[in-house]
Amino acid sequence: LTPTGSTSTKVELRGNVLLLECIAAGLPTPVIRWIKEGGELPANRTFFENFKKTLKIIDVSEADSGNYKCIARNILGSAHHVISVTVKAAPYWITAPRNLVLSPGEDGTLICRANGNPKPNISWLANGVPI
Repeated sequence: LTPTGSTSTKVELRGNVLLLECIAAGLPTPVIRWIKEGGELPANRTFFENFKKTLKIIDVSEADSGNYKCIARNILGSAHHVISVTVKAAPYWITAPRNLVLSPGEDGTLICRANGNPKPNISWLANGVPI
């Protein structure tokens, strides 16, 4: 089974295509099956290539992080390999701040929600000076 050993790791960026490869040898030729441990493969974004040797997930997000197992099986036995996937993300807006026009003495609220992996730090500045 390639990759060798029982586990490996893979890091991918949010929005990219995740490609995981698992090549098995045996006689009769093993059938390969992919599972996500503790979850399911995303139904509308998962594709298999090269007779299931390659698992392809498009437009990955942090929710796609986890352990993916490829299992190669024929009538004589099976082998498996677990690939631990981490999806990293540059900071992105969940709710971007919007311009706010206020009259003197009027109160207002600015909302800023961002996410990323690692989680970003949010700083507030007024005219370039930290608040």
